[in-house]
Amino acid sequence: MNTIALVGNPNCGKTSLFNQLTGSRQRVGNWPGVTVEKKEGKLEFGGKEYVVVDLPGTYSLGAYSEDEIVARNYIIKDKPDVVINVVDSTNIERNLYLTTQLLEMSSNVVIALNIIDEAENQNIKIDIDGLSKGLGVPVIPTVATKRKGIDELIKSAVKVMENKNNLKNEIPYGKELENEIEILKASIEECACHVEYPSRWTAIKLLENDEYILETIKNKDNSQRVLNKLKESVEKVTNSVGFEPEMGIVDKRYEFIGKVVSKNVKKRSVGVETTSDKIDKVVTNRWFGLPIFALIMYLLYQATFVVGQFFSDKMDEGIGLLGEKVGEILTNAGAHDMIIQFICDGIIAGVGAVVVFLPIIMVMYFFIGILEDSGYMARAAYVMDRFMRALGLHGKTFVSMIVSTGCNVPGIMATRTLESKKDRMIAILINPFISCGARLPIYLVFISAFFPEKGGTILFSLYVLGIIVALIFGKIFSKTLFKGETSYFVMELPPYRLPSFKASIMLMWEKAGAFLKRAGTTIFAVVSILWVLSVLPLGVEQYSEQSILGRIGSFIAPIFKPAGFGTWQASVGLFTGIAAKEAVVATMGMVYAGVEEGAKLTAAIQGAFTPLTATAFMVMSLLYTPCGAALGAIKRETNSTKWTLFTALYTFGVGYIAAVLIFQIGRALGFN
Repeated sequence: MNTIALVGNPNCGKTSLFNQLTGSRQRVGNWPGVTVEKKEGKLEFGGKEYVVVDLPGTYSLGAYSEDEIVARNYIIKDKPDVVINVVDSTNIERNLYLTTQLLEMSSNVVIALNIIDEAENQNIKIDIDGLSKGLGVPVIPTVATKRKGIDELIKSAVKVMENKNNLKNEIPYGKELENEIEILKASIEECACHVEYPSRWTAIKLLENDEYILETIKNKDNSQRVLNKLKESVEKVTNSVGFEPEMGIVDKRYEFIGKVVSKNVKKRSVGVETTSDKIDKVVTNRWFGLPIFALIMYLLYQATFVVGQFFSDKMDEGIGLLGEKVGEILTNAGAHDMIIQFICDGIIAGVGAVVVFLPIIMVMYFFIGILEDSGYMARAAYVMDRFMRALGLHGKTFVSMIVSTGCNVPGIMATRTLESKKDRMIAILINPFISCGARLPIYLVFISAFFPEKGGTILFSLYVLGIIVALIFGKIFSKTLFKGETSYFVMELPPYRLPSFKASIMLMWEKAGAFLKRAGTTIFAVVSILWVLSVLPLGVEQYSEQSILGRIGSFIAPIFKPAGFGTWQASVGLFTGIAAKEAVVATMGMVYAGVEEGAKLTAAIQGAFTPLTATAFMVMSLLYTPCGAALGAIKRETNSTKWTLFTALYTFGVGYIAAVLIFQIGRALGFN
């Protein structure tokens, strides 16, 4: 089956194009051997089916990050039939640097000149035919969010694919560099050191001092001859042009880009403000930016709770009816009481206690998708940069925090964009304090029980508290464990765009699918184990303190007594939360269903907690040890068992102390 690869800079509209090409026929996984997300989809066109691969967004094809290595290795090693290079029409010059590297790879390239409507709105005039001739590749104007130009793009890609015209449009690097490239190329071919990569491209990368390619060559037989030639070439170029080959190659690429752009792109007059510029004067203002960001997030959580609660209540009723009906069916079928209890009180009550909050989670991700697609979330990171630097933290740390509001695992992985080891380690260690979607069911069950009229405010407060605690410990770590200068923060602000309803819906469904997958696997497994522990040893009352589950909880419970929730049920819930945060609610759904047969979980919670202890429990759930998946991500990213254990222990300590302080101070003030 023919393959189409999508490659482009971040914020160029590549994801929107991928969604338009593949629709719902997508699957998400990881690239073999790495943790970078891999997206694949199916495209049907002209009676044929094509595989579309969405490569990680990247500004270049160097070897400075896992994303870049994944993208370039796929293009060179897997050899897709055609590469669609998505280029932002409003920022052609910067985007074309990646294009020059694709041309060097001799790939079958088609350029999707995306967001062409915004370029026109900004009075940027582009000669499409001239640009195509200058680059030597087809250029198709598109507006992915509106599906404009998509069919023409596909036709062009299929035509290039069928003609199999591998491009020979090489970037001219000047006499001195070209001589050394040819010498190195011949040496590489003579010594058979290229193997997986084109020899000319390998020669260029060696002159660029690409560490990944250099290590690859060193591992080949006869590599010393190539390395000797490389040393000679570097000295020759440096002596003749006055600087190292790496700088010369970069300079020639930009010289090529400059010539093509100057001939074919007429930009708006300098000083003419775009709509994005005008909006940014307000939302990124030094004084108003942070309050506006706080207000937007507050409104998001308010809207999430108001809109989602209705559907959540309906789902709660539906799950209750399901449990009753399944119980009746099994009873009439003569099923054993143990089986009925396992399915109704264990699986349906446990997993159902988590699934009931799916509508609220879906609404939240839909609104977050709207903010991301509009371009505002990039502004949020920019607004926070000044505040982050005041604490000795890198501005990109906040980008990983934003990612973590969905899940801490990709948030921890997002710290790879930080070049400094100090910045990266701090970002990883404080990341677990950011409230993820998995903690949301815990908050929602307590909000429903005690604070139904203040749901949005409570949610907002918890997310803010997590960020504040993360920043405090970021400051502490930057002054103690990881001393050193903070790097500068450089981030591109994409233009504001009308959010794509389809893209936001797809993000919502993607997150909902991941949530349901966890409910059907991890939560199901946890609930099954807990149910077995709740009925053993045989003969004891189920869900009693005499059961194995009750004994485990009773052993742990005294630890949490100073925090106000020293019951065995709450203790078991927190313990299972280390496996997966959703398991806290699933566990409570089981143990309280066993205590109060037929009672709703919220009613049972009201009988076991008070508003004060509920608050302490929510804060504990926010701050204590991250889930097993997050700890696994920390182990992979730091390659250290020591730092993984440190994170597990210090976060537990922080959560515990915070919960104890809330309960003890609250009780002293009369909020018992």
